Amino acid sequence: MTQKNRFNAGAAVALAAAVALGFGAARLTQSEPVVQDDTSEKVEAPSLDIAIAPDAIKASQITIARAAGGELDATISASATVETTPDAEAVLTARAAGTVVRIFKRIGDPVRAGETLALVESRDASAIVADRSAAVARVQLAQRQLDRERSLFQQGVSPRADYETALANLAVAQADAQRASAAAGATKVAADGRSVSVVSPVSGRITAAAANLGRFVAAETELFRIADPSRLQITANLPATEAFRVRAGDRVELSTADGRVVEGKVRSETGVVDPTTRAATVVVTPIGGAQIVPGQLVQARIFASGGGGTGNVMVPQDAVQTIADNSVVFIRTKDGFRAQPIRIGARSGGMVAILAGLKAGTPIATINAFLLKAELEKEAAE
Repeated sequence: MTQKNRFNAGAAVALAAAVALGFGAARLTQSEPVVQDDTSEKVEAPSLDIAIAPDAIKASQITIARAAGGELDATISASATVETTPDAEAVLTARAAGTVVRIFKRIGDPVRAGETLALVESRDASAIVADRSAAVARVQLAQRQLDRERSLFQQGVSPRADYETALANLAVAQADAQRASAAAGATKVAADGRSVSVVSPVSGRITAAAANLGRFVAAETELFRIADPSRLQITANLPATEAFRVRAGDRVELSTADGRVVEGKVRSETGVVDPTTRAATVVVTPIGGAQIVPGQLVQARIFASGGGGTGNVMVPQDAVQTIADNSVVFIRTKDGFRAQPIRIGARSGGMVAILAGLKAGTPIATINAFLLKAELEKEAAE
């Protein structure tokens, strides 16, 4: 090897050593790479569930109703009046003229069917009792005469005509006794023989009491009114152009002045239009009507099955809330509610058409649903 070759080989070895030394120094001085913690960058999505106890729902006055199927044009709004059913009310009168001598019940008291509310002392009652007693005595006399004539006829002493006459007299006496007894029963003659009883034919409560102790009343004077508040019906007046769409069994929502909603269903419709008001009457039976009372005015929303389609789902406008630019409704769950994203359509008459995200019949929060929205936003903020 020449001197020049030995020099080039030594330079190459030195260069390789320098490169290796520099690479090792770089590895020794380089800092460890920072491992990114993905979990620190992730933001947990807010929960859409709200846990709330039934007592808290009641205290917050959150109303729960089922989403209705149909189109907006299938709903009919009408004013309605709460009434008792015809067989659940009665007007009690004095069956004979006289003086009110006893009053056993006052306004607001519960009454059972057949219970006596008052006594009216009357001369007519005495006359009716006397007539009944005389009729009974005539029956007894006619019966004895018939027995005697029968015996004589069988012995061949009296002719057959006398026996038949006695038989006819007994029949007349019995008919007269039945008339007198029916008159006493219709007048409600009391056991004392001088008073008539004011008896309730239905169970319920006394809603009006015009009877005053010691007051003289004429026959058929109104003394009490009885009604059973648990047996109710609602009469709604609909435009003639809308009534034909209503069918028996159609679902109805009854809204009171204080915001409560009572479910109901159509019992029947008259099928005729009043010539004065130009409106048709629809009778609605409430479901769980303990929240309404006779004489109360309500707003009825009838989901008519005879009009519109069934492609959409309808909910009250109060049920739809907006969270982060998304429309939601709060579905009732076992532990509370869950915010369900929906796609809404048209709005009309306080109702909103739901195009997607909700099925008909699903229980949702309607009135005071904004309280659930506030609670959900509060939990998200925390």
